[in-house]
Amino acid sequence: MTMPNNYFERYQNHFEHFIDEALKEDIGSGDHSSLSCIEEASKSNAVLLVKEVGIIAGMQLAKHIFKQYDPALVFTPFVEDGSRVELGDQAFTITGSTRSILATERLVLNTMQRMSGIATRTHELQQLIQHTSCKLLDTRKTTPNFRYAEKWAVEIGGGTNHRMGLFDALMIKDNHVDFCGGMTQALEKTKRYLEPLRTKLEVVVECRNAHEIEQVLPFSFVSRILLDNHSESELKQALHQIGGKKPTEASGNITVKNLVAVAETGVDYISMGALTYDAKSIDLSLKALSD
Repeated sequence: MTMPNNYFERYQNHFEHFIDEALKEDIGSGDHSSLSCIEEASKSNAVLLVKEVGIIAGMQLAKHIFKQYDPALVFTPFVEDGSRVELGDQAFTITGSTRSILATERLVLNTMQRMSGIATRTHELQQLIQHTSCKLLDTRKTTPNFRYAEKWAVEIGGGTNHRMGLFDALMIKDNHVDFCGGMTQALEKTKRYLEPLRTKLEVVVECRNAHEIEQVLPFSFVSRILLDNHSESELKQALHQIGGKKPTEASGNITVKNLVAVAETGVDYISMGALTYDAKSIDLSLKALSD
């Protein structure tokens, strides 16, 4: 399984800012460990070793971390993002300034281990429901300032990105409805808000019961109906009521134990915060290569 490499370009400004800030956070006034014992002119080779079976993710990000810190470093990949890797595989080699390799090592490992864990978990869960047309969505339950990389990992693993943040789509949830005094009031206000906007935004609306579904269906601008914390029988009833008029999404208390059953109800999407917040990092290691 491989993925196109345009994700970095799509969000290049965000990733470049992330890399810059992450390197500043780690290196600060200088890598005193390397400055103390590594000669400035020293050149070395290192290899990224895979120490656990999984789906590799973060290869492209690692390449850009090295390039942004030291353009003279030479990155040689052996696998692509989305590839299945086994214990003992080599993912890439990096050649150049020893000090530069050591300064970037931890950031590369931290990002790739985390992203590979998310990609692996997403792939495992998507495989469970591949016999259905249902797609897995991520959520905003991500690590602050690392969201773009984590959502990239979900895509690499075969999942689908939900909205990136509060700025690129609307999700009218229970609190919005209650604060507005009801579903119809909330959607009428939303309609007036959307009309002057030049950019078309997706609108997802959470419905808690059949009455709210009935109120939502007449609003043509609603892109998808979110059915949160519904049992399987409640999902089936809701889907029957919606009758294919709107795409549907299930969320809330969905685990590996009930994922397949929920997907088999016929819902179009399942959103799971656990894709990002509950994924276990994959063990990787950057080791020096002898000449």
